[in-house]
Amino acid sequence: MGRLIFFFFSFVFSASVAQEVVVLDAESHEPIVNVVIYNLDRSKTALSDVNGKCNLSIFEKNERITFKHLSYEIYRSSKSQIERRRNHIFLTMKAEQLDEVVMSVSKWEQQKKDIPNKVAVIDARSIAFGNPQTSADLLQNSGKVFVQKSQLGGGSPMIRGFATNRLLLSVDGVRMNNAIFRGGNIQNVISIDPYSIKNTEIIFGPGSVIYGSDAIGGVMNFYTKGAFLSQGDSLTYAGNANYRFASANTENTFHFDFNLGKKKWALLTSVSYNDFGDLIMGSHGPDSYLRPMYVIREDGMDRLIENPNPRKQVTSGYNQINVLQKARYRPNHMWDFSLGTYFSQTSDYDRYDRLVRPGRDGYGLRSAEWYYGPQKWFMGNLQVNKKGNGNFYDAFKVTTAYQLFEESRNDRAFQDVELFSTKEKVSSITTNLDFENKRIGKLRLYYGGEYLFNKVRSNGSVANIETNEVSNAPSRYPDGSTWQTFAAYTNAEYKASPNFTLLSGLRYSHVWIDAVFDKSFYPFPFDDADLSTGALTGSLGFSWFPKADLQLTWNASTGFRAPNIDDVGKIFDSEPGSVVVPNPELESEYAYNTEIGIQKNFKDKVMFKGAAFYTYLVDALVRRDFQYNGQTQIDYKGELSNVQAIQNAAKAYVYGFEFGLEAFLSENLSLASNLTLTKGIEEDSDGTDTPGRHVAPTFGDFHIVWKNQKLHMDLFFNYNGEISHDDLALSERSKTYIYDADTNGNPYSPSWYTLNLRSKYTISNALKASLSFENLTDQRYRTYSSGIVAPGLNAIFGIDYTF
Repeated sequence: MGRLIFFFFSFVFSASVAQEVVVLDAESHEPIVNVVIYNLDRSKTALSDVNGKCNLSIFEKNERITFKHLSYEIYRSSKSQIERRRNHIFLTMKAEQLDEVVMSVSKWEQQKKDIPNKVAVIDARSIAFGNPQTSADLLQNSGKVFVQKSQLGGGSPMIRGFATNRLLLSVDGVRMNNAIFRGGNIQNVISIDPYSIKNTEIIFGPGSVIYGSDAIGGVMNFYTKGAFLSQGDSLTYAGNANYRFASANTENTFHFDFNLGKKKWALLTSVSYNDFGDLIMGSHGPDSYLRPMYVIREDGMDRLIENPNPRKQVTSGYNQINVLQKARYRPNHMWDFSLGTYFSQTSDYDRYDRLVRPGRDGYGLRSAEWYYGPQKWFMGNLQVNKKGNGNFYDAFKVTTAYQLFEESRNDRAFQDVELFSTKEKVSSITTNLDFENKRIGKLRLYYGGEYLFNKVRSNGSVANIETNEVSNAPSRYPDGSTWQTFAAYTNAEYKASPNFTLLSGLRYSHVWIDAVFDKSFYPFPFDDADLSTGALTGSLGFSWFPKADLQLTWNASTGFRAPNIDDVGKIFDSEPGSVVVPNPELESEYAYNTEIGIQKNFKDKVMFKGAAFYTYLVDALVRRDFQYNGQTQIDYKGELSNVQAIQNAAKAYVYGFEFGLEAFLSENLSLASNLTLTKGIEEDSDGTDTPGRHVAPTFGDFHIVWKNQKLHMDLFFNYNGEISHDDLALSERSKTYIYDADTNGNPYSPSWYTLNLRSKYTISNALKASLSFENLTDQRYRTYSSGIVAPGLNAIFGIDYTF
């Protein structure tokens, strides 16, 4: 009898557990409290508890059940379908709720409405719908960041008139900028796999108080997916598989990720592989953008051959692999440990803008080969988080990381047998200690310290492609040079009233450079570069709601960029018609910025956002004419070239306006638009004014969005304004081979537009398909300063499977 009672209660308990559902956030996999669950006529209701759990025993097996929460999209299913999904329900947060909390401004979670800085958030749902080819395209899809591309394997963001080493990249709280980030266009953002990104936050304007050197124009923080734990004692698993095809470059992309989780530990593996063919440009546009000929090596000779399809940008294709592995251990609610390893590697890929340069006599092409070797990036990142009960903090986190960057440049002139190569490796060690204290009444304090160390290994070689003989050649940078910095910061948030928040911060950074020059090849008039410099930066701003539907913000901040190894030690780097030489006598450049913002909500139907900004840059590090051993021109690789160097030779000011509009016409139909206008001038020490090199043209977009439970569609228009010849930077005017000619025969960047359509259809809870058409009118255009011509009509197909 006792055994019978035992089996009876075991059966009842098993049946009860089998009908228990766990409601989780689709991104973080954390439980959601107070989710209302009900049937069609609302005669039966239930509520999820603090662990996200709820018993569904009151519902019939095939009864339609609705899951509803104020901050999440409504989810509908039946109990039988839920059982097939292992009794786990994943809800997607509404876009307007996602914007409420950001981490980038202080490295801790803050309400976005309390922050005076302009911060754009690109959430996981937007990334999945945009289905970007690379992380550079992810930024461009936001409509708020301008992206330049020298080649298909590239993407250099521009924000508020600044780019390259005046913008900071961060991955999971670790600075990606290293000692050889250059003033020319930088392609490192493509090392970040868009399929591994949970969300991206972009800070507009200086972020030096928290992020130190380089954060003058803005900060781009990429937060990757984390390993998630099981909500019970059992082992849980989940995963995704994705495929993407694009017609303009016959792209084939494959992605897979898989998560295993127990209550205290979890593992996540993510792998992506991309194969990109040669990119085909549009049909309607300037003939000067076409690729009428290219070089092949045949019978020991370089030959110019006719391109059978001049719209095909031969040889722009490449491939890439990205791998992410994360492990998480949470022994209790106080401690949380996370270890991540990241790896990215491209194949060799051609620098397309150098391959289309005309020959020195105006005929043919100047280069037979010009390609980057594999771009490699590895990072190991250990993060330790602890909550509460400290004397001076409520939480702290330690982030320590090791990164290894590897890149190379290889070029050979037409009909030359010598292939020149330089290869660089940068080892980077980063340690951050960050504290949060929110127990001082209305004041919240954030403070911490940072230490970074970079070591640069660089070597050069020249190979005879006929005899295969290899000899030493000058390196690009002083081999063994180091760059390091130590910093301490504090940031304070004071909520003076429910509708007024004050935010201020202060940081001191000190930077050291040690570089010894090798005089084996060139008789430099100096032996080394030994730099020790400090910088104090600060910020002050407020967020004010004079009315519940109106927000006003103001922010003033300073930023700085300390010289790096690329600035002081670049050894004879060739630019078209010029050669760049080292200059060890450099100082930091400083930026002074102010901005005002407004956000107005019209009856929850229309949302308007606007911002105006002004940035003044002093002691600007710019490339200008220079003398090498008293000479203004030298012979370099057989060409008489002007001598230039990076110098503190200019001041600059940039100002502009940014606008955003969202309109909700019905439950299914909405509109969205962005517009950015930027102007910038560089003023040389002799008083000469020239247009800023990284000031993007006026650009914007306009979206018509329709969606329901199954279908999401977006018909949108992209627009870029013209940059006339007079408004082109001096360094850009010499690049006639990437610009169109105006009526006077001078190079300029024409305006352009594209019409595009994206769509995504939910076939089932597990299976989704997307179909997009970019550049429907098949325009032929180059984005400003880009070498590669943008895709023509491009059909993109994607399939996503979740298990």
